[in-house]
This record gives sequence, structure tokens and C-alpha cells, in this order.
Amino acid sequence: LAMNLDFKAIVCKVLEIEGRALIDSRAKIDGVEWGKIIDFVMSANRLIVLGVGKSGHIGAKIAATLSSTGTPSLFIHPTEAMHGDLGAITQNDAVLAISYSGESEELINLMPHLRRLSRGIITMTQNAKSSISRQGDFFIDISVEREACPLNVAPTTSTTLSLALGDALAVCLMKARGFERADFASFHPGGSLGKRLFVKISDLMQTQNLPI
Repeated sequence: LAMNLDFKAIVCKVLEIEGRALIDSRAKIDGVEWGKIIDFVMSANRLIVLGVGKSGHIGAKIAATLSSTGTPSLFIHPTEAMHGDLGAITQNDAVLAISYSGESEELINLMPHLRRLSRGIITMTQNAKSSISRQGDFFIDISVEREACPLNVAPTTSTTLSLALGDALAVCLMKARGFERADFASFHPGGSLGKRLFVKISDLMQTQNLPI
């Protein structure tokens, strides 16, 4: 059966669907209060990111990107949050809640507690009137026309857009903070750039018990 499928055409179609969604999302940018969102995140100590399922995996990557580019961030799984990890959130933290449907029960149950414990919430859903986004302070639209999945079910296009908008948020914050290559290297001492800037010859040289 596999030999009868044109996989190259399938790959091209997936790239076309997801690429078009990224381009089309530019039309929604005017409805997002980016300036206020950036100021809000910069005024917080950290950005706490939450999401379940595929949105959770995307959220974890967004948090990692933010932390490595000058914005302290932490991913917390909503289930774990309800069982004690809410203690990691402080009044000086901002929250980013991700759910494509905006109706994820785990996040809906968390929203009152997130409002109580944090300084405010950014939501990423497909609908500003969803149960989750109605309880947020800022809204980022991640709606897509269709998923790349042939059944239009598996999160594919929507997770790509969510990740791209997370990257856009990180880049905006980098620009706002004046984040430079030296700053990046400081957070990546194990990478090639970090080694070039921060590892000195004296750190590597053997200066005692020399075989002379």
C-alpha cells in the first residue's frame, strides 16, 4: 500500500497548509495588543507557561526559548499545578495559558487559581470568547483554517502556528531587552559561542604537577 502513495506530494501538501497558516496569521496581528503584552511580561519576574497535550509540548518549548533569550520562564503542567506546583507561581509572575480549543478542562479549572496567584494571564486559543480566554487579560489568536492532518483532527497546523507565535514573542522580548550575542552565550556556556566568549586558556591549562 505504501508503495502506491506519493509521499513527496503529501509532504509538499503539509508544508503548503502549514506555511499558508503562518502567512494568513499576519492578518490577525492587528487584533493583538503586542505592545501591552511585551510590557506586561517585562514587568514580571517570570513567565509561567501552561498547556496540556500537544499544547503542553509546545508550551515547554516556548518556555525554554524564552529562558535562553533573556526572559526567565517556567513550564508547569496543569495537572501537576493542581497537585502542588501552583506553589511555584508568585504575585510577580505572568502566565501564558495555551489551549487551541480554549476549552481544556484542566486549564479551565486552573484559571481562577492562576488569577489569584499571578499578576495576570495571556491566553493563546482559537477563540477570544472561549472559556479560557474569557478569563485572561490578553489574547493571542492561534486559529487555523484546517489542520495538516488528513482527518483535520491531529494538532499539526495549529501547533506550528502556536510555536511560531511563541518564537515571535521571544524575539519581541529580545529586541525590547536589547539582548545581544554575549547575553545568549552567557546562557549557553556549553555551546560553541559560549565557549569562545567565556572559556579561557587558563580554565583548560594544567599548571601543577607538570611532567617535566
